[in-house]
Amino acid sequence: MARSSRGGRARRRILIAVAAVLIPLIAGCEAGSDAPSLHWHQPTDGSSAGVGGITISNAFVLGAPIGSELTRGQSAGLFLALTNTGSADRLVGISAPGVAKTVLLPGGQVSVNSNHQVLLTGPAPEVVLEDLVRPLGGGTVVTIHLLFANAGTVTMQVPVMPKTSYFDSLSPAPSPSPSPSGTGKSHHHGKHSASASPSPSSTP
Repeated sequence: MARSSRGGRARRRILIAVAAVLIPLIAGCEAGSDAPSLHWHQPTDGSSAGVGGITISNAFVLGAPIGSELTRGQSAGLFLALTNTGSADRLVGISAPGVAKTVLLPGGQVSVNSNHQVLLTGPAPEVVLEDLVRPLGGGTVVTIHLLFANAGTVTMQVPVMPKTSYFDSLSPAPSPSPSPSGTGKSHHHGKHSASASPSPSSTP
C-alpha cells in the first residue's frame, strides 16, 4: 500500500508538471505562431487584405457596448496593422462612404517604410471615422477604401466589434470638434512604429 501511495503521488506530480508546460504552449497557439507574448496586441477577429507589397491585417471598427449603438454625428475608431514587404509607400487617405463623412489619419498620412510594420492598434484610436452618417451597431460590417500613394486603392469589408470582452480595454473615439477654418483636422497619438509624414510633398 505504501508503494502504491508513493506511485500515485509521483504520477500526480508528473501530471502537474506536464500541465504547467502545456498551458503556455496552448495559449501561444491560440494567439498565433508569431504572437508577441510581451507586447500588447489585438485578438485576430478583424479582416485582412493586401495591395502591392502591403498587407492590411486585423482591421475592425470599435462600436458601442452590447445593447447600444453609436449614433449619427458620433465618431468611431478604426484599428488596423500595416505590413510592407515591398518598396516604401504612404497611406494617404481612407474613406468610408455611407458610414462617415471624414476619416482622419494621424498626421494626415502614414509612412509605411519598406520591410516595416505600422501598428495603428490602440489602445487609443489613431484612425477615426468622424461624423457618422448613420447609427453603427456591433456585429455589422462597413466598407472602407484605403488609398496608398504607390500601391493604389484597396477595398475592405470591416467588422464593427462591440466594446466588450477583449475590446473593452480600447478607448472610444473622441467626439468630433468643429474646426473654424474647416481644415487642419488630424489626430496623432504617436503610437505606431513608423513615423507619420505630415508633408504631402514628401516621397517614400
